[in-house]
Amino acid sequence: MIGIYLCDDEEVVRHQIRTALEWRIAVEDYDMKIVCSAATAQELLAASEGEKCGIYFLDVELKDSEWDGFRLGQELRRRDPHGTLVYITAYGDLAWRTFQYHLEAFDYIIKAPEQIGPSVSQCLSEIHLRLLAERQNPAELFTLRTGDAVRHVPLSDILFFETAPIPHHVLLHTSCSQMDFLGSLNELEIRLGDRFIRTHRSYLVAADKIETVDLKHNRLWAGGYECLLSRTGKAALRKKMGGGQ
Repeated sequence: MIGIYLCDDEEVVRHQIRTALEWRIAVEDYDMKIVCSAATAQELLAASEGEKCGIYFLDVELKDSEWDGFRLGQELRRRDPHGTLVYITAYGDLAWRTFQYHLEAFDYIIKAPEQIGPSVSQCLSEIHLRLLAERQNPAELFTLRTGDAVRHVPLSDILFFETAPIPHHVLLHTSCSQMDFLGSLNELEIRLGDRFIRTHRSYLVAADKIETVDLKHNRLWAGGYECLLSRTGKAALRKKMGGGQ
């Protein structure tokens, strides 16, 4: 079981984070447990002694003359090199501080009352996917960089890729998430081979995720999502399904 530790000196924030984590763990039946919800760095360090591969949600702005979230993260990284660090902050752009402290943070969550719960819940889901991915054969993973983070997504989880509104960017869709990254469908089509079908100039769809095809209206569905189907895409689909050209 993976231990989860959170440290924030605001009781209201701790409650929001803990509630969101407990809800996600219960709904998804993750093999995880909240071990400690601490108000101070010292309390968290005592509770996490001996932990390996833990998950740590840390407030950046701890009201402590000796400890802030980055120094705490540095000590946790020394004790638990493979642990996952997530920072809770009132400020948006703090990625440079993690480089200053030689830290690799999985995510940064903004302390906005209406956003913190959903953000924490989604973050835990993404951590779970990453941990699953790390246990798999690297050949069965798709690795991408989104923002300041590197993600490893099992190929079996991917529904389709779609061109993004931002030039030279692609959207990766799974059943529960969407990730934006720098790339092109042409490169992905070559890289991923025949497990994916180029159904349209804007779509590259996992062949085994296609559920329904509407040839008349040039549409298909993968994982409940609608994708476009071009004339060339129809030919590729027929060939893949053994129907010839």
